[in-house]
Amino acid sequence: MSMFGDGLDQAVQKAFTKSAPKSAGPQMRYLVKQLKGTKAVAELLGMSQRQVERYVADKAKHPRKDLAARLEREVKKRWQPQIRAKARQRAATTGGIVIDTQARIGYTAPIGSTDEDRLRHLTVALPPQYAARLFEAQEQGATDQRLQEIAAEALKEVYFQDSGRRAGQLEEVRFTDIQHLEFGL
Repeated sequence: MSMFGDGLDQAVQKAFTKSAPKSAGPQMRYLVKQLKGTKAVAELLGMSQRQVERYVADKAKHPRKDLAARLEREVKKRWQPQIRAKARQRAATTGGIVIDTQARIGYTAPIGSTDEDRLRHLTVALPPQYAARLFEAQEQGATDQRLQEIAAEALKEVYFQDSGRRAGQLEEVRFTDIQHLEFGL
């Protein structure tokens, strides 16, 4: 599971104006329309083309838990692309993004300062350039580790260094043992 990637997706999904289909038949029909055929959907979901057709025709209605989760995830990934793009654009140019996290956070700093990792709960509004970097990296298929590094850089700059007003010697922020992570636009 991709904690950072999923968190960014959930933040964008809050901008949806219409909710995605909830049951298997409509979800399957939506994916067939998006991917232009039952064969592509079968490959995407790792199932037979015949089974996809059964869901499309409402002959099958109750998928196994793992298939239901994959189906919902794939529909939401494609749902309302223009609204998704606008929400990302707004965050990356004017709105920024809010990160709410409870994690073990520490930093590398010069000798004599308290740099020990400790569990912190932070809610920090990050400026648009960090939202842009996070969304760009996500679209280019960045790993969760890379998204975590970008978030750590953002926390270093905005929270620990107060945009250059303090902690100038701070070298690196460590962001580990994440217990809670949520993004808001």
